[in-house]
Order: sequence, then C-alpha cells, then structure tokens
Amino acid sequence: MLAALLYGQEDLRLEQVADPTPADSEVVIQVGAATTCGTDLKVWRRGGHAKMLKPPTLFGHEAAGQIVAVGAGVTGWQVGDRVVANNSAPCIKCFFCQRQEYSLCPNLTWNNGTFAEYLKIPAPIVEHNLLPIPDELPFELAAMTEPLACVLHGVARSNVKAKDKVVVLGDGAIGLMFIAALADTAEVLLWGGNDHRLKIGEKLGAVKTFNYHQISDIPSVVKELTQGWGADVVIEATGVPSVWETAIACARPGATVNLFGGCPRDTTITVNTEQLHYSELNLKGVFHNKPEYVRSALALIASRRIPFELLISERRSLKDLEQVFCDMKARKVIKVAMIP
Repeated sequence: MLAALLYGQEDLRLEQVADPTPADSEVVIQVGAATTCGTDLKVWRRGGHAKMLKPPTLFGHEAAGQIVAVGAGVTGWQVGDRVVANNSAPCIKCFFCQRQEYSLCPNLTWNNGTFAEYLKIPAPIVEHNLLPIPDELPFELAAMTEPLACVLHGVARSNVKAKDKVVVLGDGAIGLMFIAALADTAEVLLWGGNDHRLKIGEKLGAVKTFNYHQISDIPSVVKELTQGWGADVVIEATGVPSVWETAIACARPGATVNLFGGCPRDTTITVNTEQLHYSELNLKGVFHNKPEYVRSALALIASRRIPFELLISERRSLKDLEQVFCDMKARKVIKVAMIP
C-alpha cells in the first residue's frame, strides 16, 4: 500500500509498504479519509513527538474508514463496518487509570499511520476506543473525532461557567473547536492572525474576534472588555511559549488558564509569582483525551448541530501530502481531508 512515513524534521516520504494484517484482537480499516492536524504540523516541523512517535514511522493520527479485516478473537465488529478509531487507548490498570485520569496513563497505546491506504488498529484501541459511525456521516467529519475529544477534555478541565468571558488564543483547528464547544455556554473572544479563520470563528459562535497583527497588546484589550479585571477563563491553543505568558497576563484574579497548546520540548516560560499567588490563578496543563470524550465528540459531530465542515479547507489525494503540509505551514489551510 501507499503510506506516508516521517523520517525527521520536514522529511515526509510516500512509500510502498506491506499491507497490514491483523493479529489477534486487531482490525484493519481501509482509510476513507484522514484529516491533517496542527499536532501533525508541529511533529513534521520538529521531526518527532516526545510521547506519540519516533521517526522513522508511519505518520498521521486522525482517520475514519471501513473495516476490511478482523483478527482472531474480535467480537462485535465485522468486515464492512464504518468506524473511527482514536489514536490511543489507556491500559485501564495503572495508578492513573484506576483514578480515571486516563490521559496520564504511562502505558497509553499509541497508533499512527492514518496517511495511508490501510490502517491497523491495535487491540487496546479496538477494545476501548473504536466506535461505529452512522452511514450518513462523511468519513472526513468522523475523522475529526480525536481532536474534538481532546478539546472536550480541555473544556471539562477549564471550569467554564454560564456567561463567563472566555478568551481563546489561537485560530487553528483546535482554537476554533474550542469556540464551537463553548459558544452555547460562555461569551467567547477569539484572537488569531488570519482574517478568514476569524470569520469562521464568528460562524462557530465567537462574540468578538481580534487579529493580533493589528492589536498587539492583547492583555490590555482583554481588560478593557472585562471591566479592567481580565477574562474568567483563558485557553491557549498555539503551543508558543510567549503566548502561554500572554494567556496568564489576560486572566482575572481567580481565573483558570488552560495551557492547552503543546510547546517545543524543554522550553520554559516566566510566571509572575506575585500574580500567581495573590490572584489565586489556576494554571492547568491539559493533554490529550479520555474514552468518554471520544464518545461524546463523535456524538456531537454526528448530531450535525455544529458545522465542523467549516474546518475542512480542502480535499486532496495522498500524493499531495507534502504540499499540504507546506500549505499548513504557510497557514493557507486549516484542516485538509486526505483521500487515499
């Protein structure tokens, strides 16, 4: 089959590799659509990921498709089923899993390789994070289950209350998903650097949007809009250390700051200890997702209540993958549905 392999920093190659075959308790799906992700872009630019993969490796982690092979011992699934698989599953047995802190499981089973014609699903994911998708739901929408599950995990950790003023920093797919997930509850302000994306943010429910290229002092504007105090909740969705610091500066006393975007390895930020202490700030690092949010994410997408199709900029064939990543780097596209 044709598949994309990551060899290092911005070194992505399409190669012919052996078709996967399922071992016991595994399934293989034919990929109907694989969506690109900001995490994929960061991994491509940095040449690896501290937790999820080490090159050379099959690449990509968001996909939906149809089961074409079933390993011995698999029950409840058959060839022809339309499914989406999360890119991980917790072990359920460790210290963290016993406390239902599944995203902290040190034994997470990771799965990469969605930018390919076929994808093998490991047994733990088949058991805990493989879900059926409705016949009428397009594969490209179902493929966004994983990032939305991460966002719903982030929302749950953010302590958002009705009518809170929430600042989202970042107009990538994740920032826009946060807008969609929070718009019914809170008054959400979106900051980004692309007018087209900011307009999509408005369609997804942002009450106001701001282009940081035109207004650079974000904390001052946030305070002007919040009676001088700052936002109730701030969500950082860029993975840039300086923006982490900006997020903290936007927060009112007692606020929750969700530091969601993963920064490059071994980077640090500076925190004003007086503000942190006397303002009783809640700084939270939030990572990945849990099985419950995988299910609620798929249910939300399948409801078609939110137009998540706005996040799909293009549909391209696998041979265009390198160009797609160049376009993502240049911020020409948000998410691209790769059709093998």
